[in-house]
Formats: sequence, structure tokens, C-alpha cells
Amino acid sequence: MHRLVLLRHGQSVWNRSDLFTGWTDVDLTEQGVAETRHAAGLMKQAGFDFDVAFTSVLKRAIKTLDIVLEEMDRMWLPVHKHWRLNERHYGALQGLNKTETAARHGADQVFLWRRSWDVPPPPVEPEDPCSAVSDRRYAGIGRANLPRGESLKDTTDRVIPFWEEGICPALRLGARVLVSAHGNSLRGLVKHLDKVPDQDIPLFEIPTSRPLVYELGADLVPLRRYFLTEGGGTEEITWTRREDSGPSGVVAA
Repeated sequence: MHRLVLLRHGQSVWNRSDLFTGWTDVDLTEQGVAETRHAAGLMKQAGFDFDVAFTSVLKRAIKTLDIVLEEMDRMWLPVHKHWRLNERHYGALQGLNKTETAARHGADQVFLWRRSWDVPPPPVEPEDPCSAVSDRRYAGIGRANLPRGESLKDTTDRVIPFWEEGICPALRLGARVLVSAHGNSLRGLVKHLDKVPDQDIPLFEIPTSRPLVYELGADLVPLRRYFLTEGGGTEEITWTRREDSGPSGVVAA
């Protein structure tokens, strides 16, 4: 069995302010730090250990990982950072208040931008401060390949190559893997692992700093998935069939 833990970063400053964040590099709040320490405690209590970790190049995910490794006395572990694990790029919505944006554009339109599978937000212009064009972190990607606004499908499509080329090889070598990333990049991984239908995956919530554990078979097909809970317990995740979906469906719990 291979074990993979997916951890969404702790509450960020813009999470607290209800702003579209995306690739904007904001910090954790004090609550986010406390949430992350709590997550590390849950993993220690459950006897978890890791051999390698992966994260995005955004500070809220990096700090979340740093806190976990410090709390677990594993700061010496190899850590791989990659932009493909970044949050979904929210384009021209980045920095806007979600409630105010819904009032301006209509709740239905904002719901499509936020919760549809393949509807991207309005693109950000290259000269906009929210664009990543001038950010040194992305200098090697090429301007034409930098996202200007992504749907969940777009985000999933860029995450999966890193899963296959970066994370899977570590798992196949027997490494115990921790991934610290973001709500939508991790949602994309969940969709890929569990083959969740397009219409269902946008509704699957991954709370901040709550460890999501996958137990995978030799072929890296999920055998079990669950959230860690207090006292070393687990909250199992099961996918049920719906008439309008494929073999998977909405989360039952």
C-alpha cells in the first residue's frame, strides 16, 4: 500500500477577507497557523511519517508545509516546489471581494466562475499587477504558457502532468508523500484519482489544513480515502452513483 496525504494550506489573509486569491501571494493568518499546527498534531497522533514533500510556489502553501515539518520534527525532509501545484488562477477576479462581485455581475455568473468545471473567469491583462508575467518564479515557463485565468478543468490539466512526472515516481519507490497545496489544485488531483464526474467535483470541499489521506494500491489506484479527525479517528469519503453521473458521484459524507 502507498500512502499519500493532501493538505490544503491554512486560512490565508484573503480567505479571511473573502477575496478571490488565485496566484496572488498572500500570507497565512494567525488562525491559519494554528489550524496547520493542529493538522500536524493529528498526523503525529495517528502515527504518520513522511519521506518527501511537495508544494506550490505560493507562500501560504510553503508556510503550511514548513509548519507541519517543524511540528513533526521533519524539517530535513526533501521538499519539491512547483508552479503546477499553484491555486487556480482567478484572472481578473483576483483581489475582488466575492460578495461584491456577485452583486455586480449576478450570483449565477459568479457561481459559474467559481463552481463550474470548464467556465474560466475573465482573463487578466499582462500589464495588470495580478498578472504573473514579471514574477521571477515563472521566468522559465514562457509568457505564452502563463495562465491569465483558469477554469477548474484548466487547473486540473496543468496539475496532472506534475502528478504523473513528479509525485507518482516517488510513490512507486515506496515514499510516504505529503502534498501541501490549494483547494482547487488538490480538487483536481482528487478528480483524477477517483475519476469524479465533471459536474460533481466542483462541489467537493477540502477544508483548510485538514489532512486528506489516500491509501493507494500497487497501481496507485485508491483503495481508501478519508479525512483525519480528533483522537486518531477518520471520516471516510465514499462516492455514490447518481443517475446523471458516471461510476462515481457526489461525496456521501
